[in-house]
Amino acid sequence: MAGGRLALDAGWLLVVVLVVVLAGAAGIAIRRTLIGRGGGSIECGLRRARDRRWRLGLAAYQPDELRWYPVFGFRLRAGEVFARNTLSVVSRRPAEPAEMTSVGYSTVVVECDTGGGPAGRVELALSEDALTGFLAWLEAAPPGRLSDFA
Repeated sequence: MAGGRLALDAGWLLVVVLVVVLAGAAGIAIRRTLIGRGGGSIECGLRRARDRRWRLGLAAYQPDELRWYPVFGFRLRAGEVFARNTLSVVSRRPAEPAEMTSVGYSTVVVECDTGGGPAGRVELALSEDALTGFLAWLEAAPPGRLSDFA
C-alpha cells in the first residue's frame, strides 16, 4: 500500500514539473511574440566592451532606438536601449572560433559606438542576414545624421 501511494505521489510530482516547464516555455514564446510585435526583431548576442561573456537575446527595431532583450526572462522591458542617432558601426569581423560556441556559427561580430566613446562601445553578434537588416535600419535614419559604416 505504501509503495502504491509513493508511486502515485511521484506521478503527480512529474505532472506538476511538466506543467511548470510547459508554462515557462509558453511564457518565453509569448514574450518573444510580444517583443517582435512592435516591429522587426532579430536574434542578437550582446557584449559590453568591458565584459568577456556574451549575453544572448533579441534586438527589436524601433523608430528611434534599438532595444535589446535577454532571451531568457519574462520581463517585457528591454535590458539595453541604444539611441539610433548616437549608434554607429566602428568595425565588423567574423566571430572567432571560441565565440562561436556562445553566439553560433557563421556569425558576424559588429562593434558599435553608442555615443559614449570607447567606454560606451558594445559588440553585437548577428547573422549575415540580420547584419544586412541592421545596417539598412541605421542607414535609413532620419535626415541630419552623419554616419560611417565599416
